[in-house]
Amino acid sequence: MNKGKVYLVGAGPGDPRLITIRGMQCIKECTAIVYDRLASPRLLRYARPDVKRVYVGKLPDRHTMKQEDINQLLVDLALEGHTVTRLKGGDPTIFGRVGEEAGLLRKHNIDFEIIPGITSAISVPAYAGIPVTHREHASSLSIITGHESPEKLDRSIYWDKVTNATGTLLFLMGVAKIDYISKQLMKHGRSADTPVALVRWGTTPEQQTLVGTLGTIAELVRTRKFESPAIIIVGDVVKQREALQWYEKMPLFGMRILVTRARAQASDFAEMIEALGGEPCEFPVIEVRKPQESQHLQHIEACLKQAEGYDWLAFTSVNGVEYFFQYLIEHRLDIRKFYKARVAAVGPKTAEALEQRGIKVDLQASRYDAEGLLEAFEHVLQPGERVLLPRGDLARAVLPEQLRQQGIHADEISVYETVIAPLQEPIIIDWLKEKHIHMLTFTSSSTVKNLIKVLEQAGIEDPVALISQYPIASIGPITTATIESFGLKVTIEAEEATIESLTAALIGYNAAQRIEQEEK
Repeated sequence: MNKGKVYLVGAGPGDPRLITIRGMQCIKECTAIVYDRLASPRLLRYARPDVKRVYVGKLPDRHTMKQEDINQLLVDLALEGHTVTRLKGGDPTIFGRVGEEAGLLRKHNIDFEIIPGITSAISVPAYAGIPVTHREHASSLSIITGHESPEKLDRSIYWDKVTNATGTLLFLMGVAKIDYISKQLMKHGRSADTPVALVRWGTTPEQQTLVGTLGTIAELVRTRKFESPAIIIVGDVVKQREALQWYEKMPLFGMRILVTRARAQASDFAEMIEALGGEPCEFPVIEVRKPQESQHLQHIEACLKQAEGYDWLAFTSVNGVEYFFQYLIEHRLDIRKFYKARVAAVGPKTAEALEQRGIKVDLQASRYDAEGLLEAFEHVLQPGERVLLPRGDLARAVLPEQLRQQGIHADEISVYETVIAPLQEPIIIDWLKEKHIHMLTFTSSSTVKNLIKVLEQAGIEDPVALISQYPIASIGPITTATIESFGLKVTIEAEEATIESLTAALIGYNAAQRIEQEEK
């Protein structure tokens, strides 16, 4: 077997949108991807469905993989013939131990490329509203490791030269040594009034910024219990934060939101969350696909052959629209066969999906559920009329049953089915157990049921107990009823059963939480 190739890719500081184009290309083209918790799991959604995923973070039966083992893993994957993307936080060449990984690859004559990433040294201050250079304050900068013991720091850092060599000093991984670093800088010429900022977990929802001076910062760190990992910024550029901070002011800043929708539908919701400063954590627990059982397929075909006989086409979801038209294409059936039928939609998104296919709806529900559609039909349908309902296999029976009680001939066809999504990221399970998620969102009853099943499959003994630790956002009353049937409490419910309304509810919740924290 031919040897593969390894790409040592800088994934950026945490926000997945900060990866480079070349880094994204490596993710899309690789056959094996090696990652840890320093790289956003959202980046993995761009990988091929059949990619071999190796998580080198903490698992239930294993602590975080040692660096030596990671080095060997890259060699082994390449020797198996894989094209490997090794995702590393920040830039791999800045305290990223890329030299060790690349060195072992070279010893085995394995080709590799080092793909630079956006280093936390400049991006984290930027997300805190601090430019590391400024025309009036600093025209140069130094990046320094602060992770070592004071003795090692003194051997690796020439304090008398570094202290005033550049306008801005950036210390990575130095929170535990902040007292020593501050004293050394003041000892060698920096004023005690020199502004200092510490930014913790920059570019993520956990971002926290602490501002002081060289004379006060160590005490502030102690009293505020400010912990690593954080970047230390020393210099007058820190003064810009008051005017330039932006990230921490965004409506959903501070929220990592679990999105349980199907992967194909999650992107719109995730993009809304991102645009508002939150971090979507995509954990699709459902997958929507064409029915597999022959009886469903035969029933669909039989109903489509009766197209001319229907008085109404009633759609209750975007999925219903999309899969219905897929069947029309497969069966080479012209939509004009339904020439008698008027068209009803459960809500604006479903109506929009129809309009994108050149069909204007005749009737739209004011409430976005089956009961709302029944209300809309109340004075329109006549006994004896025929209605075709393209729906999913888990759709509630209330709509066809109520129509039949009114003398309407209602044909249901399951044009799609909902199953448990096959691929899950172990890092998300870690985050749920460690309370790194700030809100769970459910957009259907199936997302509730399947999240519980997925957690059970992952070895969680009591999934309901785990879920109960989190605030829960529901898209509407039907989903809320399912959530509450498991003994769980809904924190917020969307006013309308739409993603836009759910997002608005999240914004309101976050604003209230901020006010509450400020008042403490």
